[in-house]
Amino acid sequence: MKDELKPIKRSKQLAPLSREHHDGLLFAWKIKQGIDNHIPAERMRKYALWFWRHHMKPHFYQEEKILAPYLPEDNAMKKRLKEEHDHIRELVLGLDDETGSDKQHLIILSDLVNQHIRFEERELFPFMEQLLTQEQLDKVFTELEQHPVSCGEYEDEFWIKKKE
Repeated sequence: MKDELKPIKRSKQLAPLSREHHDGLLFAWKIKQGIDNHIPAERMRKYALWFWRHHMKPHFYQEEKILAPYLPEDNAMKKRLKEEHDHIRELVLGLDDETGSDKQHLIILSDLVNQHIRFEERELFPFMEQLLTQEQLDKVFTELEQHPVSCGEYEDEFWIKKKE
């Protein structure tokens, strides 16, 4: 029998980031649904750019400016966080050029977002919860409240398969 993944118990201070990660996982799923349903890449590209502006970019700000400063400069997880954020940024910004409109580019972006969120939830956040004092976690929470991320609803629900 396979080992089942147990739900992750997140501290209340980092819970806002985990809730935002849920939206990020939905983003990746929606792109996959669009691919599976043969949606034109241009529709998904517009969604990805919208999601970047309204969700991922401010979320990255939270992690890079509020959470990451608590990690030592030479920490491998801090390095991975920055490298993966930079790679995702490059992929999103690449959506503005000709090659960014192809489905393979969107699949790579979707996969990387999914993997990155799994890393943060399974490795980085548990490490941070052990590393930070209660006071530091509370300070992170207060700062997160000052920089909320709420992307709202995207109008073109391309991921919903229409009944024929």
